[in-house]
Amino acid sequence: MSGTTHEYTSHLVWTGNHGTGTASYAGYGREHEIHVIGKPSLAGSADPVFRGDPARHNPEDLFVAAVAACHMLAYLALCARHGVVVLDYEDRPRGILVTHAGGGGKFDEVVLSPVVTIADGVHEALALELHDTAHERCFIARSCAVPIRHEATVRVAPAEMPA
Repeated sequence: MSGTTHEYTSHLVWTGNHGTGTASYAGYGREHEIHVIGKPSLAGSADPVFRGDPARHNPEDLFVAAVAACHMLAYLALCARHGVVVLDYEDRPRGILVTHAGGGGKFDEVVLSPVVTIADGVHEALALELHDTAHERCFIARSCAVPIRHEATVRVAPAEMPA
């Protein structure tokens, strides 16, 4: 079965040459910029534990955020298609990165913790179930080897008080 293809491109520029390039591990900066045509640039660096600038985005944060954002967008689309009115959606995703003494490492898991508020309690079970479907349809999650779990909470908005 063939599908439609979409290509995504960006331009990554290392800006951390402080005059001597990578002559020493401690002597170069991890700063970089990520450019995508027509969008604001992202100022990136390594995580501070890897000698990076804490004021800049790091690849690990961006990875976890990308997983969470993709899940949310897939979930909202599913809710709209199934008649579940979502009023609010928040997530505080977390990723666990395990490094190895010899260098390198990998994410051990990513856990999404979406808290969703829906308009009608009749859809509460469906709203919770649609998180599983969103996970199955999320482009980013389907492209990852790391286990991605979600611990969703669905809340029903309080009924408005009669006037």
